[in-house]
Amino acid sequence: MDEKGRVSLPSAFRREADSDTFVLLQWEPDYLTLFPAPKWAEVQERLLEFRRSDPQAWNQVRLIVSNAVEVSPDKQGRILVPASLQAAAELSGTVLLSGNIDRVELWDPAKYESTVSGDAGDIRDFSHRLFG
Repeated sequence: MDEKGRVSLPSAFRREADSDTFVLLQWEPDYLTLFPAPKWAEVQERLLEFRRSDPQAWNQVRLIVSNAVEVSPDKQGRILVPASLQAAAELSGTVLLSGNIDRVELWDPAKYESTVSGDAGDIRDFSHRLFG
């Protein structure tokens, strides 16, 4: 992340996203999630359904969407991470971008290592179930 709070997105992700607009938010405490606009539209539909089906969900949905910001890459493929989201995910300096199938996660590298690697369990068991 540069001194202005910009992070470069991988060109492959930008191409695959098929969109110039993304939604960045924090819905888990340790990292930020970047959704391509079409994927975010799907998430919004699920949020609406959740809100419709459960009156208790209104405030939960509010908390999730209150952290969402629309971002667009500049000509160099960088997005601006708002200061509030930088602080919430404790991002500064080096930021690890981790592709997660249909989204990209932005992590502090040390937090990623301790959270993801420390909580992955036995990857061999999972891999065999997934890949056969």
